[in-house]
Amino acid sequence: MIAIVDYGVGNLFSLKSSLAAIGAEAVVTGDADVLRKADKILLPGVGAFGDAADKLRATGLDAVIIDEARNGKPLMGICLGMQLLFDRGFEYGEHAGLGLIPGEVRPIAEVIPANYKIPHIGWNALCFTENKSPLFRYIKEGDCVYFVHSFYAANCADSVIANAEHGALLTAAVQRLNVCGCQFHPEKSGRVGLNILRAFCEEETIC
Repeated sequence: MIAIVDYGVGNLFSLKSSLAAIGAEAVVTGDADVLRKADKILLPGVGAFGDAADKLRATGLDAVIIDEARNGKPLMGICLGMQLLFDRGFEYGEHAGLGLIPGEVRPIAEVIPANYKIPHIGWNALCFTENKSPLFRYIKEGDCVYFVHSFYAANCADSVIANAEHGALLTAAVQRLNVCGCQFHPEKSGRVGLNILRAFCEEETIC
């Protein structure tokens, strides 16, 4: 069973519908016991880093997610959920993340040309890093996915498994052992997104 973390932030039911479309058993939950019993965890998120981090900590689910991930349970963060996996984020100040992947979340304005639009919204092609992650076993280099973001994961080169170009190469996906994340929205990315979710949901480890 796949647990989708409900902490008041995220496209919960569109994600659950996508999982249903690939035949995956999923539950939207804010119950710590359900997260502990789940086979895998999905951490969605939209909005601002600090606000989402505060809401997650207010539920007490941050500690559960950290413990489960450190015990080897597969965890995927989506969009802001991916950003929360890092050490810290710099959106309206500095805020602590979950610390599951080394790195930080910074404004894309720092690295893209001034004439490029912010937020980065739309379809962009994935460029895989040298060792293709099993997360992408059902898709190919150049397949497009849907992004909506103004901040990106930085100083995390050792964990990057895909980039996308928007005036600069921006982190599109990361993985560190059993913890992975997508800056894009697989639940809004059609067949390609469904195939990424399919790979994550399979019994085989994503490592």
